[in-house]
Amino acid sequence: MASIRELPPSGISRFERIGAHTHIKGLGLDEKLRAIKIQDGMVGQEKAREAAGLVVRMIKEGKLSGKCIILAGPPGTGKTAIAVAVSRELGENVPFIQMSGSEIYSSERKKTEILIEAIRKCIGVEIHEMRKVYEGEVTRVDIKTAPHPYNPYQKVPESVHLTLKTKEEEKSIEAGPSIAQQIIAEGISEGHVIQIDAETGRVVNLGLSLESTKGKTYDVDTTRKIPPPTGKVLKEKEFVYTLTLNDLDELNARQRSGGFFSLLFGGSESKEIDTEVRMAVDQQVKEWVDSGKAFIHPGVLFIDDSHLLDLEAFSFLGRAMESELVPIIILATNRGVARIRGTDVKSPLGFPIDLIDRSVIITTQPYDVESVKEILRIRSEEEKIELDSKALERLAEVGAKSSLRYAVQLLSLAAQNAKALNKKKVAIEDVQRVDELFKDISEAAEYLRKYEEKLMIH
Repeated sequence: MASIRELPPSGISRFERIGAHTHIKGLGLDEKLRAIKIQDGMVGQEKAREAAGLVVRMIKEGKLSGKCIILAGPPGTGKTAIAVAVSRELGENVPFIQMSGSEIYSSERKKTEILIEAIRKCIGVEIHEMRKVYEGEVTRVDIKTAPHPYNPYQKVPESVHLTLKTKEEEKSIEAGPSIAQQIIAEGISEGHVIQIDAETGRVVNLGLSLESTKGKTYDVDTTRKIPPPTGKVLKEKEFVYTLTLNDLDELNARQRSGGFFSLLFGGSESKEIDTEVRMAVDQQVKEWVDSGKAFIHPGVLFIDDSHLLDLEAFSFLGRAMESELVPIIILATNRGVARIRGTDVKSPLGFPIDLIDRSVIITTQPYDVESVKEILRIRSEEEKIELDSKALERLAEVGAKSSLRYAVQLLSLAAQNAKALNKKKVAIEDVQRVDELFKDISEAAEYLRKYEEKLMIH
């Protein structure tokens, strides 16, 4: 028997991951699309934010078709932050997929297949469906069993007799073995409020009724308690759920895939989805949209380090931008004039000229000292770090001299140093110590030049 020990609720700690851009809520613009210096987690980069605001307005009006957005600027100047802010401005449920240009290279899958999957993950389909359901509080449940067809000594559920009650009506129903098994698996008994899909037979346990005997008992119970349902037992209800085109692709591919492998393991024999499956999904989604059953929410596909894409990938993206179902594509790069991967041709940003020509280009600038200081203050609040004013000044100086990313790294390291010394607040001494222990890019380059003769040459 496995050794299992139950822990009290107080012994469970919640893991919280602090991402680099969790503090960003939007572009921080006023009603005239003018950037506020510090707003919605954004600091500085006013011109780039205002340009992105105009692009968001175009996206909402459906006027960015056939174009993509290019974010160009030195490293650590907020390109990813602007891309995240654009997705936040488009809505809470807008899909946002971030990937690096190097992720398209795989020994198992084609580059175009990876890009297609990423694009379709960025397109959300909000489906509205009216379904007939039996909904009510269970006042009686009677499960009939029968001998197992292969083992007469074992009993299996044969049918279930249920009585469901709402505030206005009470109805008794009888269902087959599939629903009976779900009733047993969910532990449903008198007092539970359930939903049964009249077409598929899917059972959903909504919780305990507040007016039931079990719902009124004050014992230790984690079951959700809800008010008793109203209306008729058999009713039509609207269900709203959001899937991506890639989710629908995988569902359809799983239904179509057969064969011995799928029968045993429930997986697909192919790692790639056929074009026919995607075409069928697109046709189905268009029919749903035309009939008012679904709404499409184009998301944002953000490809960082886009100069790592090759000519084939750029050509594919250019073709994809012309299709009907396509997300907002944002490419970010920190290159100047660079060679297009896969060719000997040099081009601005390392992109093909025809792609640049059909793109909206937004540039970012290095941050000044005040902007770095404000960003560090926001990051310290996000990471729950108490920071001394002199320590903040010192970090801002380091960030302006080296880079914002290096200063943010030093912030976390200084907090660990203060924690090791049992201090609640990060002081300037902590910042100075970690700044001496670690090196930025220029210091590392100087170190390598100093000991160049002693280092191995590859």
